[in-house]
Amino acid sequence: MYETKPWVKCYDYNVPHTIQYPRIPVQSFLHLAAATYPHKAATNIYGSTMTFRQIRSQVLRMANALTGLGVKKGDRVGLALPNCPQYIIAYYATMSLGAVVVNMNPLYTHDELKFMMENSGLQTLFTFDMVLPVMRPLAKELKLKNVIITKVTDYIQGFPVSTAKDLDLEEGWKHFSQVIESTTSENLPRVDVVSEDPALIQFTGGTTGLPKGALLTHANVVKATCQGTFWGNPITAFTPHANRAVIAAIPYFHIYANTFAMNWGMFNAATQVMFPRFDLEEFMAVLASVQEITYFPTVPTMVTAIVNHPKAAELDLGARIRLLSTGGAPMPVELIQQVKDMGIFFNEGWGMSETTSVGISIPILRHKPGSIGCPVPDNQVRLVDLETGQNDVKQGEPGEILIKGPSVMQGYWNNPEETANQLKDGWLSTGDIAQMDEDGYFYIVDRKKDMIIAGGFNVYPREVDEVLYQHPKIAEAVSAGVPDAYRGETVKAFVVLKPGVEATDKEIIEFCKQKLAPYKVPKLVEFRKDLPKSAVGKILRKILRDEEIAKSKK
Repeated sequence: MYETKPWVKCYDYNVPHTIQYPRIPVQSFLHLAAATYPHKAATNIYGSTMTFRQIRSQVLRMANALTGLGVKKGDRVGLALPNCPQYIIAYYATMSLGAVVVNMNPLYTHDELKFMMENSGLQTLFTFDMVLPVMRPLAKELKLKNVIITKVTDYIQGFPVSTAKDLDLEEGWKHFSQVIESTTSENLPRVDVVSEDPALIQFTGGTTGLPKGALLTHANVVKATCQGTFWGNPITAFTPHANRAVIAAIPYFHIYANTFAMNWGMFNAATQVMFPRFDLEEFMAVLASVQEITYFPTVPTMVTAIVNHPKAAELDLGARIRLLSTGGAPMPVELIQQVKDMGIFFNEGWGMSETTSVGISIPILRHKPGSIGCPVPDNQVRLVDLETGQNDVKQGEPGEILIKGPSVMQGYWNNPEETANQLKDGWLSTGDIAQMDEDGYFYIVDRKKDMIIAGGFNVYPREVDEVLYQHPKIAEAVSAGVPDAYRGETVKAFVVLKPGVEATDKEIIEFCKQKLAPYKVPKLVEFRKDLPKSAVGKILRKILRDEEIAKSKK
């Protein structure tokens, strides 16, 4: 085994080398939690809680109501909601019917949403009042059969429950709470849902052209949740299920939170402390009211804001948070050390929408700075030649990550051509470049498409980013290749300084010269108040690069 999977020898002591997965549909997570901890809080939104038994009741009523609205197995159901109990109810109700959840960022533009709705062929949409200006014309244009609207505050105590009249709903549209109240049936739907059935269409970010919908089965989602759960054993196993809680601050419509906050929360019978949006002051106030957080899946930008907040020391974060993990972007080494100094156990990992967010992760007790860790149980990873995409590279050399495993998608929805390009014999081409060391730990070098070719030299922006984050005055930074008449491309750094400090481009460049080969040093530095980010706080390098390309053409 070690010859083909050298990394398993580095697994933490109580992480299995392989997992016996339950052959159950995703909604079974909820039924297991409701049976074992019926009176425990399943959700906590600004202090308003619902028990697992209450959530189960609402899910079954919603599922039976959806049946009455004509939703059947295989239908696609769009969820364009922030983190709130209504998202969880709509998600598991859809799954209970064997229908397929289509996750959508509700803040996307008309054109982005229209593409996703048309591509998936959805006819039922759950969304909320604040995005009606975009959703209203879309629903009419696409002649959606069922449109179900909620108001986030409807499930927060102290706020009145809205009505269809309050929200000025179109004729024929349904109000979320009224749909649930339209039936008293809490019977399990008489629909046979098996592991191989499609569960979720998860669109990729679309930063490289039109988004692609990764088709994930119930087996993909269940197995990914199990892989993530068992990887956390060295820390989470010590917290009894009765005390488990998870922070849901990244949005459920993103695959990372879908797997590691919501489904992890259900499988672990953990209370989901949810935030419809990430507001730092609100977050710190809620954190102060919660005694223990078992698991906090997050992103580096959130971590930076939280650990540097004036109340961080007073809250004694190390006594509150057991395990913190990040994804989506590399965590600067200095920030990792800051978290560890507080006494919080940390790991980061690599995954994609196409792998149900699971892939490679750092063993919690065996951290190596700069590494994304090892493939988790049952995953296989190869690094192949960047030119041919076939031959495995030698240890230590950069190659494209190919991954095969239980959480890898079935293909792209309604896109056989792209499926054939990316999936061959179960191996997914990821577009990420990495190196592997002698222990089987992987180090992301960069995205294939992000690589800068400056004067014939390959420059990996991630390496430049790491150096920029070491500068004591820099809060956030990202580098990108920009057009250059002489070198073809050159390296430009985009920098956000820490509050109250000043710096010059010369100062930043000189700092980089001490730590990077001359061809890797940024030739240009632009200071900004903020950097463009995705819904989960990932800095969008491509947007900055595209801006520079547009400037060069003028």
